[in-house]
Amino acid sequence: MLTDIFADRYANLPLWKEFTETELRVLNQCIQLVEQIFPYWIQGHESPIAKASYTSVHDRLCRELGKDSLAQKYYSYQTMHLGQPHTTTGTWTINKICKDFICMPYKPDSTPDRFMKERLSFIELAFRHRDEQIRLMNLRLEKEVATAELLQSQRSTVLGMVVPGKRSDGLKAINQSENIAFQDAVNELNERFLRASYPLNYHNGFIQAATDELTQKHIENPFWSLVAKPIWKNVDSDMKEALDQRDANGRDPAFFAARALESAIKIISDQKCWTHGKERGAHNYIDNLSSEKNGPFITSWERDALKSFFTEIRNPFGHGAGSKDRPELTPQQSSWAIETCMSWVKSLVLRM
Repeated sequence: MLTDIFADRYANLPLWKEFTETELRVLNQCIQLVEQIFPYWIQGHESPIAKASYTSVHDRLCRELGKDSLAQKYYSYQTMHLGQPHTTTGTWTINKICKDFICMPYKPDSTPDRFMKERLSFIELAFRHRDEQIRLMNLRLEKEVATAELLQSQRSTVLGMVVPGKRSDGLKAINQSENIAFQDAVNELNERFLRASYPLNYHNGFIQAATDELTQKHIENPFWSLVAKPIWKNVDSDMKEALDQRDANGRDPAFFAARALESAIKIISDQKCWTHGKERGAHNYIDNLSSEKNGPFITSWERDALKSFFTEIRNPFGHGAGSKDRPELTPQQSSWAIETCMSWVKSLVLRM
C-alpha cells in the first residue's frame, strides 16, 4: 500500500539548510507528543493498542523509505556467568525503535533537509493514525450511546428501578476527553513549529507548508477545523492537493482549490434538499443557494461573485486550451485563489 508522506510531497521544496540545536529540540518535543497520544506503558504493562499503532506507523514509513527498520531492532551484549562468557540477545520494543529513529544524532551522509523531512514524516503518520482513530471513534459514538441507553432502559424495566448514573453519559465524556486530548496535542505540535519558525502546520492528517500567521489564524485553521467531518472529505482532500501543488510549483493549484469550493457548494445544496437533478455545473448549484424560493442562502452579489470566480479562474483551468496558450497564475495569484476558496467555504459552512 502506498502512503503519502511529508518527505515525498516536499522533496523539491528546501526547508532546512542545516541541522542545529533547534532541530534537535523540535524532534524531541515531537516524539514526546507521539508518546502522549500513544501511551506505551500503562501501569507497567505494554499497551497492545499503542504497540499496534507504533508498529503500523513504523512499517508504513519503512516501506516508503525502502528500509527494513527505522533504527536498530536487536540488541546483544556479553556478561560473565559462572566464569563463562554469556551472550544475551533480544529485540527492542517498537516505541524505542521509533524514538531512536527520531532522536538519532545527525550524520552528514544525508542532507539536513532530508533528515528532518523523514523524521517529520513519522510524526505526520503518527498524528494521522491517531486522527483516523478519533474519527472512527466519533462515528461509532452515536450507535454506542443508543445501545447503552436501550440496555439501561431494558434493565430498569426488568428490575423495576432506575439505576443511578448513565453509561451513555460516560461514553460521551470519554469521547469528549479523547477528542480534547488529541486536539491539545495538535495545537501544541503547531505551536512548536511556530516557535521554531518552521512554515508548517498539521491539519487533518497532513503536515503542510503554512502561509503568514494572520492567514493561518483567521482563514486556514478555521477552514481545516470545519472540513474535518467525513461529509467534507472531498473538500478537505482537494484543498490539500491545492496547497501541495502550490508549494511544489505544480500545475493548477487554483483548479483544485476551486474544485474544493464547488464540492462544498454541492454538498450544501444536497443537505438543504435544494438539488433538483437538472444542474449542469457549478453555476446551477450556486443558483440553488441564491434562489428566492430557498431562502435565499446567499445574496445576489455573493451569487455573482461566486459565478465570476468559476468563470474567470476555474473554467480556464478545467478545460483544454486548444491552440491557445495554457493559462497561468503567478504564485501570488495562486495563493489568493486558495485563500479565497477557503474563505468562501468557511463562510458557507458556518451558515448551515
